[in-house]
Amino acid sequence: MTEQYVVDLHEVDEGQLALVGGKGAHLGALMRLEGVRVPGGFCVTTDAFRRILAEAPAVDGLLDELSRVDPDDRDAIRVLSAEIRRTVEGTAVPDGLAAAITGAAARLGERAACAVRSSATAEDLPTASFAGQQDTYLNVVGPAEVLRHVSRCWASLFTERAVTYRRRNGIDHRAVDMAVVVQRMVVPHASGVLFTADPVTGNREVATVDAGLGLGEALVSGLVNPDVFTVRHGEVVGRAVAAKRSAVRALPDGGTREVPVEPRLQEQPALTDEQAVELVRLGRRIEAHFGRPQDVEWCLADDGFRIVQSRPITTLFPVPEIGDRENHVYVSVGHGQMMTDPMRPLGLSMWRLTAMVPMHEAGGRLFVDVTRRLASPASRAGLLDVLGKGDPLVRDALETVLDRDGFVPSLPDAGPGGPPAGSPPTPIDTDPAIVAGLIERSRASVAALERDIRTRTGPALFDFLLEAFEEHKRVLADPLSIQAIMAGMEATWWLNDTLQEWLGEKNAADTLTLSAPGNITSRMGLELLDVADVIRPYPEVVAYLQDVQDVHGEGAADAEEQDFLDGLVGLAGGARARDAVADYLDRYGMRCVGEIDITRPRWRERPATLVPVILDHVRNFESGAAERRFEQGRRKAQEKERDVLSRLRALPDGERKAEETKRMIDRVRTFIGYREYPKYGIISRYAVYKRALMAEADRLVRAGVLPEREDVFYLTFQEFHDAVRSNRVDARLVRQRKEAFRSYHALTPPRVLTSDGEALTGAYRRDDAPAGALVGVPVSAGTVEGRARVVLDLADAELEAGDILVTTFTDPSWSPLFVGIAGLVTEVGGLMTHGAVIAREYGLPAVVGVDRATRLIRDGQRIRVHGTEGYVEVLP
Repeated sequence: MTEQYVVDLHEVDEGQLALVGGKGAHLGALMRLEGVRVPGGFCVTTDAFRRILAEAPAVDGLLDELSRVDPDDRDAIRVLSAEIRRTVEGTAVPDGLAAAITGAAARLGERAACAVRSSATAEDLPTASFAGQQDTYLNVVGPAEVLRHVSRCWASLFTERAVTYRRRNGIDHRAVDMAVVVQRMVVPHASGVLFTADPVTGNREVATVDAGLGLGEALVSGLVNPDVFTVRHGEVVGRAVAAKRSAVRALPDGGTREVPVEPRLQEQPALTDEQAVELVRLGRRIEAHFGRPQDVEWCLADDGFRIVQSRPITTLFPVPEIGDRENHVYVSVGHGQMMTDPMRPLGLSMWRLTAMVPMHEAGGRLFVDVTRRLASPASRAGLLDVLGKGDPLVRDALETVLDRDGFVPSLPDAGPGGPPAGSPPTPIDTDPAIVAGLIERSRASVAALERDIRTRTGPALFDFLLEAFEEHKRVLADPLSIQAIMAGMEATWWLNDTLQEWLGEKNAADTLTLSAPGNITSRMGLELLDVADVIRPYPEVVAYLQDVQDVHGEGAADAEEQDFLDGLVGLAGGARARDAVADYLDRYGMRCVGEIDITRPRWRERPATLVPVILDHVRNFESGAAERRFEQGRRKAQEKERDVLSRLRALPDGERKAEETKRMIDRVRTFIGYREYPKYGIISRYAVYKRALMAEADRLVRAGVLPEREDVFYLTFQEFHDAVRSNRVDARLVRQRKEAFRSYHALTPPRVLTSDGEALTGAYRRDDAPAGALVGVPVSAGTVEGRARVVLDLADAELEAGDILVTTFTDPSWSPLFVGIAGLVTEVGGLMTHGAVIAREYGLPAVVGVDRATRLIRDGQRIRVHGTEGYVEVLP
């Protein structure tokens, strides 16, 4: 195949990204859009870049070194990237290539001023913009200077910032090539950037224009503040005009210089309102072509606007695709389920198929459309109350939307979305037998599923699972189960509210619920202490587990993790240790971090995940700690009950108040532990589904339909079903899904999202916290001071007694860590979410819903957690 070193921009289209890079491909597409004017020029192709690298073989060895460097070793990255740049810039351009570039530049004019701009193949992509990572040179005059600056653009693929960006986005340096765009220079009156969606709020109906005098280099480099125009529906609705002391102008002989702005222009806007609206209209045309919001660089000359670049805004959270033009308000499922990470397609579709309400997908996360419930005053009040108890920030975000006239339609109470017909169900008796019966029914249902699924394979398995999902939902919707859950929650709220009114005591239920019976999640944490008790007396086993932890931390393969239990048997005490871990996995091996995503590896699949926690327990506790801890909590609760009842009896009408409170204490201790069991049942069923589905994945691998069993994770349940029926899988679709899933990790899901694309996180309307404190939701009473351990992965946890766990979210799989910490801080959560319930069960001061806690608190800092008041202080 003949190498093509130069191609005219008029000949470029979007399908040539591999030849001309992201910027070049987009500019070629823009030149074909009616009414969009792009300065003419040419692209120096990736063939030319590869030719240069072939002339510089030393680069290959340097890239090998770079690939082995720790991503956090900035000094090593700086040294190696600088050496690669020097090598590339120092490589002589072969005569034929040099002639092609200088000839194309000469055709623009021997003294034509040009912009010479990098255009990497991993640039301006829907999932990663790479904005500002490579270099641009303005007002380059003459073919020889163009050639010299093309070499500098090639070298800029290896700037320290570009290398670091690729490492963080998981992109191989060798997988990226560099093209260079050379365009006629436009000498503008004004220039800037247009965002066709609000880059801060995400609102797709709002466009913002940043504008300054002269070349856009002044804005990009931060030399000047821009004028900012906000445009909505063809009208300027906001305007901020900056003082203009300086601008960057092109020099006659090449290059640029910062110059002062004439006094008469310093307070004048760079654009008129009419020009801003016209620019947004162009932007909407560009957005419609590319199918997503755009970040557009523009300049304004005497004869109108020129577009010099357009790339997707990659930081916006996607909007669910509904297919209508109605207003919608969505609430995040992940914030309620304590799992805000993205989910793979199989995980998303399985959760939707087993959920009780319709859900919509965006950005690898799930959302519930609450528009109609917000539209009716009666259902609105109930929804805000329930969601507000779970997470006050969700309520505040919804109220922010409701404050905007007309966005949420108004429906009569009797209309769709109103309260269901009939009166509230009769409250259930405070009877422990109710909980025991519900647990037995759940166990029987899971046992029946395990029995009936054994003989199902192929398409028949998927038909069976669709029926099993209906049973799954029937168990979840059991009215008695819902009544039991609500009984515990309502008793908690009653105790907190009433005892604060009667005794002036905040969060009294936190102590009264210590060591409540029947909590499967808290028992899971305590029973791992019992496993540690078995292991502690055997030094060989402890040393072996330490080796396993070291290997696991380096990324052990699944097979190695499975084998580690067998490796225990030959050690002194190893058989007992193996049996203890195996018994624990029999009860809890279906759990894992992010367990609502069926594609996440369960503890049974990767038992080494538990090793760091077991070793922490071996080191930090003495034998019998589980029983002592549970008994200590039970005694504290009893003492608190006696104290509360005694103080109540001393009040006017005290006997009645004490009697009523005693009934509620009995009620909360009867039912609050059951709050955790339905999730245990769901995840137990998920483990059964997954074993059967992975057997089908293995058959597809053996048949040569899939290269890897985990590829089925990137298919929906229905697509998986189709693949089993047809023995065919679209490999390209799987690759696209993998890339999309990787990109979703960079997105932060909002608590509330509107159909306009506005992402709302809510705010705490409080003024009772000290200045500088991090505010959240108080979920477990008490105050504790200690060392913050910022842990983002359960397998990386190394905790000591007295440490305070700081993390993004906790689901039940984190409970084994709770027995060894002194306090808890999370970014996500509410009063009745899993982490809050278990923190109260163990008596840990806890504050949840602390925005950006894992970024504002550094690992190792001393912090003070005010679990009663709901804030965290970072100590000097």
